[in-house]
Amino acid sequence: MTDLLLRDARLWGREGRTDLLVSDGRIAAVGDALAAGDAHVEDLAGAVVIPGLVDAHAHVDKTLWGGPWVPRTAGPGLAAAIAYGADRRAEFGIPNPDFITALLTNMAASGTTHARSHVDVDPGIGTGAVDAVLEGVERLAGRIDVELVAFPQTGILVSPGTADLLEEALKAGVKSIGGIDPAGFDLDAETHLDLVFALAGRYGAEIDIHLHDGGDLGIREFDLIIERTRALGYTGKVVISHAFALCDADDATRARLIADLAELQIGLTSVAPKQILPLRELAEAGVTMGIGNDGVRDLWSPYGTGDLLQRTQWFTRNAGFSRDADIELALHAATFGGARLLKLDGYGLAVGDTADLVALKGRNPSEAVLEHHPRPLVVKNGRITARDGKLV
Repeated sequence: MTDLLLRDARLWGREGRTDLLVSDGRIAAVGDALAAGDAHVEDLAGAVVIPGLVDAHAHVDKTLWGGPWVPRTAGPGLAAAIAYGADRRAEFGIPNPDFITALLTNMAASGTTHARSHVDVDPGIGTGAVDAVLEGVERLAGRIDVELVAFPQTGILVSPGTADLLEEALKAGVKSIGGIDPAGFDLDAETHLDLVFALAGRYGAEIDIHLHDGGDLGIREFDLIIERTRALGYTGKVVISHAFALCDADDATRARLIADLAELQIGLTSVAPKQILPLRELAEAGVTMGIGNDGVRDLWSPYGTGDLLQRTQWFTRNAGFSRDADIELALHAATFGGARLLKLDGYGLAVGDTADLVALKGRNPSEAVLEHHPRPLVVKNGRITARDGKLV
């Protein structure tokens, strides 16, 4: 592999401009006026350099990206959206490896180097979505890594046969198991969670549970997840996605839940809806949060492009962030936060870290997030994979 020298970079977290040398897929040196030797040289002209973006919550199997425009006609509410997606996916050939590849291409070209994608597993589709996503990832030839979550979108208890299919996916090598609104949708929180934790324990899987339920119901589900995480020794292996109930809790309850999350290293993810998780409070308590694109141009939503920097800007806007420190806190969630949730080794900007790097147009990270221009350069494992928003 040819060495790569990035000249005149604004390395996130470091004052002034510097050079960065990449060798054998890792950051070999950071400093002023580094010798190029035989390295390929790229002049970044003062671009901000951050580690690769990490999409901590995606649903790439559902996408219609690159396919037909489908006006959304689902009824209101979660149950209607789930039924609408399940009923119409065959009509459009979803999951479609071509659509998945198209979306992953846009994600990789905009600087996402790692993603966690929840993949539908249910009696109507079996484990076919797992194969479709793996095919899409393979087509991208190492430009993006995707961790899969076997996800019971249509429920577990209310969708007989799903539990067996989740186990089949885990046996096949899927690393994480999901859950969905154990009480509000699957109607029996304790049985749902017992099943998810039992399967995770049997196969050494991580857990990532969708929790849309709000109010007292959602808070009760938080407590049930916390209880099982503590009792079963699952510290550091559980993520709660969406987690809207945390926004509904009174101050004392929220503080109690955040303290438990921090103690048990239970992570959270957000997709930047109007109900924004309290990122400042979470960061101060040491709770890890990631940001994800969720569904992109699918039967759930016509929104999104796969650009995680754009989604991060949505988060800052909806959170009412205007200070640079807060905007960078959101960027931290979209990079280091997601990397911690996915347990990525050697992630970062230090010498010795894996050279997954993104150059951003802007004079500082905040400007780069808010303007989210096409990325001048993306590097994955030390290899240039995209330039000016296009794969190379």
